[in-house]
Amino acid sequence: MAEDLHIVSGDKTEKYYSLLPQIKGLLEGEPDLVANLANVAAALKEQFGWFWVGFYLVKQNELVLGPFQGPVACTRIQRGRGVCGSSWAQAKTLIVPDVEKFPGHIACSSLSRSEIVIPIIRNSEVVGVLDVDSEHLNHFDTTDAKYLEEIIALIEI
Repeated sequence: MAEDLHIVSGDKTEKYYSLLPQIKGLLEGEPDLVANLANVAAALKEQFGWFWVGFYLVKQNELVLGPFQGPVACTRIQRGRGVCGSSWAQAKTLIVPDVEKFPGHIACSSLSRSEIVIPIIRNSEVVGVLDVDSEHLNHFDTTDAKYLEEIIALIEI
């Protein structure tokens, strides 16, 4: 697939419908994990304009920063710490409408107001997470969770 995205306007669902096959095309035939994670982060950032989009990968029992789009981020996160570490520990998607109200939130940027984190689970084990931050409160919902989980399922790890 050409490395150009067709960015659509409209409601959230229309944006995901347009983006899913494009991400699938970007990933097809490319075996390199870093390249694929980088393209997924870039595609999501371009389509939705979120504040921060990126991946953390489990390495030696901590989450280590992987490919991302946005401002400088926390490099390492312990299991159970913050939204990312909690998603990893619980092996479930977490939607946080107001990060200031999340116990133990790690403020990589004071501009982040809401967050969604999707665990990447392979062979019943969390191997990483997709982390998305918005500068707006209550920005993410079950629609985002559904489609972001579908996108995560496309990634070969």
